[in-house]
Order: sequence, then structure tokens, then C-alpha cells
Amino acid sequence: MRIVKSSRHSKTIGDFGESLVCNWLSRSGFEVVWVDHTGIDLIAYSPSAKRRLGITVKSRTRTRGKEEEPVHIFVYGKRNDRKRLLDACKAFACEPWIAVYVETVTSADIYLTSLENYDMKYRGKAGRARDAWKMKRRNREEYDKDPNVMHMRIKFHVTNWDWHQR
Repeated sequence: MRIVKSSRHSKTIGDFGESLVCNWLSRSGFEVVWVDHTGIDLIAYSPSAKRRLGITVKSRTRTRGKEEEPVHIFVYGKRNDRKRLLDACKAFACEPWIAVYVETVTSADIYLTSLENYDMKYRGKAGRARDAWKMKRRNREEYDKDPNVMHMRIKFHVTNWDWHQR
């Protein structure tokens, strides 16, 4: 099977990633709302921990040969996505968090971590035009060892879904 992206795929995958993260937080006892606000996509509240998270969700589809390409989390300059996240979290009294959903032909991964954890362990040098969530094998192994990075892998089992053969 191969991936052929539609003209609206960026919107579709973005909505799907947000829904999936929302679902798993809900399944974990969080009260979650999907928000349409600059800087954050979800607000999640844990009644047991009494924590409110403001989450930006980045979703990407990677075709064959591009599975290890990084996911850009923040773009700086005029847009300054990081500032938007921080401003939204301040306005809604939330802790800033990052979720990354990346799917390939055979599987998908969801990662969730606090901005603080990302900054301490994974951000790299400040002053770059972009910050990224790296997807090379060594990076994924590092995330799996980090107790502050939630991770779930979904395997796709396709039995009959090839529209190019029809």
C-alpha cells in the first residue's frame, strides 16, 4: 500500500491527530475540550491531579522513505508559534504541552510531553528558525526511555484498501 495525499490532507490529518489525542486523554480520565484558539488545540484537565494542560498538536503523514523526517513544532519569526502557545496557556491558566502524531504506511505514533520537558531534553540550540520533534530511530528510542514522554504506537493492518488497483 502507498500513501497518496488528497488536496485537503493537511486539514484531515490535523483534525485526526487532535481527535486521537483528545480520545486518549479522555480515556485516561482527563476532561478535554477541543478549542479553536491561536496557540493551542486542546485543553485537558485532570481532576485527580488538578492540572490543566494547554496542548498544541502537530500531525504529519510520512510517505515511504521519509519516515524519519522531523516534525516542525514551532516556527519563529513573524508567526512565533512558541509565543502563541505560551500566550494561550497564560490566558487559560494552562501548562504548555506538545503532542505529536506521525503516521506512516504501516504505523502511527503519538507523543505527548510538557514544553518544559521538551525544552530540557530535546529542543536543541535556541535561535533557530524552527524547533522540531526528531524522528530518527535513536530519537524514538530516547523518547521511549523518558518517563515524561507519553507514547503510543498504532500498527495498521490493511487487508483490502487499495484504490489504485481498481
